[in-house]
Amino acid sequence: LPSSRHCPWKMNQLPPKSPAASPASESTNSRVEALDNLSMDSFWLEVENIKQSTEAEQEECSLADVKTQEEGEAEAEWLQDAGLSELLGDPALDKDNLVLLSTLTRTQAAAVQRRLDTYSRSRRRRNKHPVRDVRDIFGSASSQDSAAEKEESSPDPLWHNLRTSNTQRKSQDYSCTVRNPGKEEVFNMDVAYSEQAAVLLKGSFLSESRKLKDGNALTRFKIPKGRLGVTRIGDLSAQDMKKIPTLALIELTALCDILGFELKRNKAAKLKTTEKRLFGVPLNTLLENDQKLLPNTKVPLLLQALLSCLEKRGLETEGILRVSGSQTRIKSLEQKLERDFYSGLFCWDEVHQNDVSGLLKRFIRELPAPLLTAEYLPAFAAVQNIPDLKQRLQALNLLILILPESNRNTLKALLEFLSKVVARENNNKMNLWNVSTVMAPNLFMHKGLPNKIPEGKEKQLAEGAADVVRMMIHYQDLLWTVSSFLVAQVRKLNESNSKRYQFCDKRIKNLLRKIHADKDKVEKNQGEPSKIVKVHTSLLLKDSLEVHLNNATRVADVLRQFQKNLCQNGWNIVNTVNLLKCNNSMECTSLLLYEVGGNIGEHCLDPDTYLLDLYHINPHAEWIIKQNPSYPRMF
Repeated sequence: LPSSRHCPWKMNQLPPKSPAASPASESTNSRVEALDNLSMDSFWLEVENIKQSTEAEQEECSLADVKTQEEGEAEAEWLQDAGLSELLGDPALDKDNLVLLSTLTRTQAAAVQRRLDTYSRSRRRRNKHPVRDVRDIFGSASSQDSAAEKEESSPDPLWHNLRTSNTQRKSQDYSCTVRNPGKEEVFNMDVAYSEQAAVLLKGSFLSESRKLKDGNALTRFKIPKGRLGVTRIGDLSAQDMKKIPTLALIELTALCDILGFELKRNKAAKLKTTEKRLFGVPLNTLLENDQKLLPNTKVPLLLQALLSCLEKRGLETEGILRVSGSQTRIKSLEQKLERDFYSGLFCWDEVHQNDVSGLLKRFIRELPAPLLTAEYLPAFAAVQNIPDLKQRLQALNLLILILPESNRNTLKALLEFLSKVVARENNNKMNLWNVSTVMAPNLFMHKGLPNKIPEGKEKQLAEGAADVVRMMIHYQDLLWTVSSFLVAQVRKLNESNSKRYQFCDKRIKNLLRKIHADKDKVEKNQGEPSKIVKVHTSLLLKDSLEVHLNNATRVADVLRQFQKNLCQNGWNIVNTVNLLKCNNSMECTSLLLYEVGGNIGEHCLDPDTYLLDLYHINPHAEWIIKQNPSYPRMF
């Protein structure tokens, strides 16, 4: 993905405004274009505001922090970040990392092979200590052969087809069909995105009209619930979530390879130290300080306070976020917050809402590293170059999964607030596109990543950045979902780790040749159409709940059965648990069922998960009913 790094004060020449068309002669298309041009004015006005507020800090924008990587260096970093550093030939590294290879799909294995090929060739050119031969890992032809010879002799036809297809794509445009706006489409998360794209290589891609700035006209996507339900970010244990970024990076790279885009990443810049306590402080440092006051804090307390203040008194304010507050007052408020915030002496009641929104944007911009991270900011910005809307969302979904937990949680809190702003559009006059154009410069422009925008590309990059923000706001529920194929790969990783495979080169070669089915296939035992299992009830009851499972038993059914047993045993919890009465049945909405152990760490189950299917997938797990942590304690 091409790099698109911005520096506020480099954007000093704003594109000319388009002259207003005559209302009497204005066609539908010209009205849409005029509205688009007007809304993009908000983007450039925001850029100008950022420029004015940071003029005194121009000296901090230095090209010295950005280093050009040598050939092979990017591939080496990628292999390390992908958990495959063992392939670089260091015998001291943990060989357990190699179990990751056993979970790769065909397209993912091709992506790994491509980077290892490039890294190996670069090392040989520099006459450095030889790394492990490509033949030992992938069973390819002689590593001394040229890339073209390797393609011809490769035992895997997919790798040859992908490289041939990508070469052809560089010289031709995608064949695109415009989507029907407002129509609901299926968003498949059972099969790896790269495998889906490989199937569509010879077909046409649906594209969304880039002139559609109305959120109501955006394509609606529905994630079909399989029998194992849907997994959201937060449903998996921290132990299992640590495996997701590695898998998502490999999958994103495979997807980009098939689409013909290069995934470029920045090197993490060194963060400058600051004496401040709130603004300009690294996100992890902020959270560490906040957790000393409030354990388990996942979003900086200052950001929570800013968003809370705006939600209470700013959602109805016309032009909120767009109308700039006083720079003098904002600077003064920042100093007061630095002094009084943690002592609880700062009073929000008298603060003007436009000044609070200015503080919010300043907080985001002043982070030493971009909220979208220095490494992946170019990738987020370049999502706009993917013609197909669904594939843009697939790439965004993977990028969000790659983000560090602190960045991802902070971004989600911000996007949830922006959704609330859009929901009050009738009062505050801020629709989805308005909010996106105002927030895009604050997310995509960072003083630590300076670079002049290519001449003539200003409008394209501005609209693209705003479009990415728009997608993150509008589709955030979809983007914060962990795909079923990734959950299946986590299960395979856990199973492989438990078996302690001792890999050898032949074993690795066979694993990478194997084509794994991405869909989470449920192998139903025809001789066992039902099963009686015990469900533990954590601290709620001493005894386990015996449940008879059949093909129709869902998590919601077990929770209802548990609540019914409580009532029959004389437990009066109607006043302490949130219960809903519907069709003569009781549903307890404050209880959750977790899958624990076996091939998963801990997994909060979707209420629509079919438990017999899950049992066949993970027969050694325990099932435990726990109270929803977002509800008050029952006992």
